[in-house]
Amino acid sequence: MSSNLHLQEIQIPVETKPVVFNGLVSGLNETIINVIMTHALTTFGPQFAHQKMRYTNQTVADKVPSEMLHLIDPHWYQFPPLDPLWHKILGLVMIILGIMGWCGNGVVVYVFMMTPSLRTPSNLLVVNLAFSDFIMMVIMSPPMVINCYYETWILGTLMCNIYAMVGSLCGCASIWTMTAIALDRYNVIVKGMSGTPLTIKRALLQIVIIWLFGLLWTILPMVGWNRYVPEGNMTACGTDYLSKDWGSKSYILVYSVFVYYLPLFTIIYSYYFIVSTVAAHEKAMKEQAKKMNVASLRTGDNQSTSAEAKLAKVALTTISLWFMAWTPYLVINYTGIFNGASISPLFTIWGSLFAKTNAIYNPIVYGISHPKYRAALKEKLPFLVCGVTEEPTVSASNAEASSNTTASAKA
Repeated sequence: MSSNLHLQEIQIPVETKPVVFNGLVSGLNETIINVIMTHALTTFGPQFAHQKMRYTNQTVADKVPSEMLHLIDPHWYQFPPLDPLWHKILGLVMIILGIMGWCGNGVVVYVFMMTPSLRTPSNLLVVNLAFSDFIMMVIMSPPMVINCYYETWILGTLMCNIYAMVGSLCGCASIWTMTAIALDRYNVIVKGMSGTPLTIKRALLQIVIIWLFGLLWTILPMVGWNRYVPEGNMTACGTDYLSKDWGSKSYILVYSVFVYYLPLFTIIYSYYFIVSTVAAHEKAMKEQAKKMNVASLRTGDNQSTSAEAKLAKVALTTISLWFMAWTPYLVINYTGIFNGASISPLFTIWGSLFAKTNAIYNPIVYGISHPKYRAALKEKLPFLVCGVTEEPTVSASNAEASSNTTASAKA
């Protein structure tokens, strides 16, 4: 009797046996399938992966059209689809950025071009910066919103190339325009009367060179040096930073030198001497005022120098925001080149989206910090002005007019 009880205690109920057995088989099968899939992805690439995901819907690239599969790196097939909520959030953010970019930069271009006192050689560079940001958001915002709605890139290979080209071109034009602005401030503040003044013709020539230089870098991937591919959650396109080919990797490295590091160091060099010159000038003025027992020496040329210093601060703020916006995307590209395994779709797409926020910074900076722009905006579109608007001083205006006259005479 006790023996039977002992056997009953250790006996496994019949109905649980299939459950245990099926669990073991299921776990084993899943392990085998994962090994096979990993080998297949490496060996056969995107075409094989698409055949599986068409039925299982298990990867972030499951909805990519078949004609674009050759552009999808096998790296992305290890990630599950994003939660549809993320697509909605990304689309909503892009709509907001698009509207702000269109309206803000459009207003900057309109105000600067319709106000005679703002149509100076230096401000042509500002207009070019706003125009570049405007074009970026006009061409890049709608496609991404559409793709977020469909949760993948549905606009075809040609539009993918155009989208990525415009992003690269406008980003390059923006940073080199800012570099030209920094060099202009350096020429005015540091060199002063000994510097060559910026004229309308020289400003226009600089703008043409900037756009041609940017166009060169955006065309190169179209002719074989790297390529443009869908990235992240497949709703945006950019350069192929996951390619194992060092020919493709070299494009990103060389591109970053000419479109990131070179302008960065040029701007740092310019503003180092600008800040040093302004600080030395302010110190000399305070010492002279103390000797003369007066409160301030700011009259005439001194007010002109102060106005130039304010413009330099505006430009420095704008440039700093540009590097804040684009640095995360540079890090993503470098990570893809040297350690692609750590890149996730969500991290990549937010880095790409954050870079586009650069297009909305400039109107805000100028709307807050540029006194003559605020005065012109109050005259043209008063409902867009927030806060108190200070009228530019007569002496500063006269100084700027005198500077423009001198530049025209030397042209």
